[in-house]
Amino acid sequence: MRVIHVITRLIIGGAQENTVASVLGLRRNPEWDVRLISGPARGPEGSLESQAGAVSGLLTLLPSLVRPVHPWHDLIAFRQLNRCFRELRPLIVHTHSGKAGILGRLAARQARVPLILHTIHGPSFGPFQGPIPNLIYRAAERAAGRATDHFVTVADAMKQQYLKAGIGREAQYTRIFSGFDLKPYLESGPDNRLRQRYGLKPEDLVVGKIARLFPLKGHDDLLAVARPVVSQCPNVRFLLVGDGIWRQRIEDQVNRLGLQRSFVFTGLVPPEEIPGLVGAMDLLVHLSRREGLPRALAQALAAGRPVIAYDSDGAGEVCKDGKTGFLVPIGDHPILTDRVLRLLHSTDLRSQMGAAGRELVRSHFAVEKMVEDLTALYHRLLEERGLRKSAATA
Repeated sequence: MRVIHVITRLIIGGAQENTVASVLGLRRNPEWDVRLISGPARGPEGSLESQAGAVSGLLTLLPSLVRPVHPWHDLIAFRQLNRCFRELRPLIVHTHSGKAGILGRLAARQARVPLILHTIHGPSFGPFQGPIPNLIYRAAERAAGRATDHFVTVADAMKQQYLKAGIGREAQYTRIFSGFDLKPYLESGPDNRLRQRYGLKPEDLVVGKIARLFPLKGHDDLLAVARPVVSQCPNVRFLLVGDGIWRQRIEDQVNRLGLQRSFVFTGLVPPEEIPGLVGAMDLLVHLSRREGLPRALAQALAAGRPVIAYDSDGAGEVCKDGKTGFLVPIGDHPILTDRVLRLLHSTDLRSQMGAAGRELVRSHFAVEKMVEDLTALYHRLLEERGLRKSAATA
């Protein structure tokens, strides 16, 4: 049975890692003939193209599938996707991310693909946008929603947002947590050599943040509370993992605040190095204002590190306030400062919350469970439409 996944770009990020893990996991089952179509990965965020491209026949790059709205490129991408679906005749098309989600689903419907799914990794519309872009994206998602047989969400919060916007029916939604390889995180711990590599001393308390240096990721919020935190905890170090178009902007702000000694920038690191960096942290903050369910939160909890997150989208589904970490109202800097200091000043509280988080993640976020749940969903939907039996006898 052939299934084609489509995503806008394979940069290093949660949605992209989820997609690659899904197609690689499905491909291990001979029942599935799995393909992945992606636009090009450009910019300083890194790329997963080599990981997906290492599997023969898996990845097709579509240069016309670009992230920004571009009518000419978008029309070409739509036609190319439509032609690809007509030629390959997949039983399922499963799209990811905003641009690929809209073009891919509409092209699949026109090509008469029997079953069309879309994973909502994060909202493509909402208060983080201006009113006109919000109106455009909401209308586009409604149009694509009418061409969608089923939605997969990485958090229940996504289902509620999309239903409220009039997209789909509740029965069309299934939550599947974004799984990952738990073992490196469960086994991660303090690594003195790694800490030395980034200039971290044994007595330093490390507040980590894993995110692209990009708008809406909350780096400004962290900078806003950094000075009061440092004044009460001089041995704190903020470890920023990732790169992006805001790198210079954030470094300039750190310099203006005179906090060069308190901030460490790792730059872009490959995904396999993330568990070690999480192990070097004492806690993790995630202050994104737009994200389905941040994998960084689950990864930190798998390593036994407590988390602090803005109460945005699905963050509260893993950051259980007072249990696995602290959930903070968006933009509330006094509460954010208090929660960071509370964890920095209590080894016992960090250990208690980290242990609770590890148990939660162990139960729900294994990559094997994600692939099993996705496979079960495919089978159920195909059976409901009488497609699985016909596919098996074709």
